[in-house]
Amino acid sequence: MSAVGSILTNQGALNALNSITATNNLNNSLEQQLSSGLSINSPADNPAGYITAQGFTSQLNGLTQAVSNANQGVSLLQTAEGALQQQIGVVQQLNSIAVQAANGTQSASESQSLQNVVTQLTGQVTTIASQTQFNNISLLDGTFSGVQFQVGANEGQTLSLSIGNTSANTIGLNQSSASAAIFGAGKTTGVLTTFAAANAATAGAFAAGNVSYTGNNGYTGTITAAANSSAAALATKINNLASKTGVTAQATNSVTLKATAGTNGFAFKIQGSGSAQTINATTVSALAAQINGQTGTTGISATVSTNGASISLTQANGKNIVITGVTSGSLSASAQGTSATHNVLKSTAGSASGVIQGQVEVQSSAAFSVTNGNAIGLSGGSKLTSLADINVTTTAGADTAINVVKFALQGLNNQGGVLGAAQQRLTASINNLNTSSQNVTSALGVVQDANIPQVSNQLTQAQIQAQAGVAALKSSTTLQQSYLSLLP
Repeated sequence: MSAVGSILTNQGALNALNSITATNNLNNSLEQQLSSGLSINSPADNPAGYITAQGFTSQLNGLTQAVSNANQGVSLLQTAEGALQQQIGVVQQLNSIAVQAANGTQSASESQSLQNVVTQLTGQVTTIASQTQFNNISLLDGTFSGVQFQVGANEGQTLSLSIGNTSANTIGLNQSSASAAIFGAGKTTGVLTTFAAANAATAGAFAAGNVSYTGNNGYTGTITAAANSSAAALATKINNLASKTGVTAQATNSVTLKATAGTNGFAFKIQGSGSAQTINATTVSALAAQINGQTGTTGISATVSTNGASISLTQANGKNIVITGVTSGSLSASAQGTSATHNVLKSTAGSASGVIQGQVEVQSSAAFSVTNGNAIGLSGGSKLTSLADINVTTTAGADTAINVVKFALQGLNNQGGVLGAAQQRLTASINNLNTSSQNVTSALGVVQDANIPQVSNQLTQAQIQAQAGVAALKSSTTLQQSYLSLLP
């Protein structure tokens, strides 16, 4: 404490000066908060709060950019979807042409004209696939694979997308290829039969066991085959899993056999669907007529060759053709690529019986693989008949084209579904990012925004304190000056 009446040390003035300095610093800080709207304008204002605010700011910047990224992704997907719709429209035209050509009423020149249109349209499908781009990035030519969209503020918050090749030579019918053999020694494949040798009814041509197949989506389906399975039953099992594997099946059962009448012509029972029907015919033509007369019950139809030496049997749904009680006549077929005759049915001292099994055709709009397919006469992989391969100059070709176009459309629609789902994901991500951005902005405001009413009140108080400090300083100096009157 200074001496009373000292003119060298004025403690009151010093206290007033210290208060004025502190008040001036507070005034400056409060004025800066009012002018910037922020309570934290530098790390010195609030070190912990400054660090927190910078973290929120970084996250907010990342969220903002992620929203922009996702919107760009949506634009890319919309570009691809638009091109796909154009391709689908062209393929729909191809479908109409194929159906028209399959009618069989066109002349050769008209059929060729239709094929010329088909060639132009399939070329357009490929052109769209090769020319569709977004920011010079090709979308539908198969090179857009595993592309990453950054749809979050942090590492790993991504969405990956691949778009398949939609050129005409890459879309269409992927189908399992059956063995070329029709009849052979031992177990047969292709058009399958239970007969391994003349006059012998074996346990079955299909091998018992599990057959697995894996669709393009990676899902593996497994069905169990039995030796006496029908193609129709196996196809049903495959189709029951189609929604998961993307693989479907069709069953057929058609075989052409040499027909030789016995002493009493032909005598046996035949069964497809429904109950067995008795057949007694003296000639091949009569045999076919009787079989066709029972088609409503058996589902089996018959046609006779031009020379009348053979008969073709077809079970419309791919069910087994069961023949029992053969007491007269024989049916036989030549092994594929040989002149040897394989007796399918032949009357003996007793009565012969047997089963003609059909063929399962496995199909998909995308490639697939088959494991243990030999058990039901299938190869290990699929073979593509592409949209670019279709030829409608013949009725048979037009029939094939209808099926190829169907699966090409399915493939394009599936690809469109993938793009649509990806767009929905991006849209959902954008909505989520906007919500997160709103909440982070609120949190940042809590940390760094100035409370304007409170700051205004504090500034008024600080200004009053500054004025009071100046008054106190003036008072203290006035007292100090009064001591000078004591001097002589």
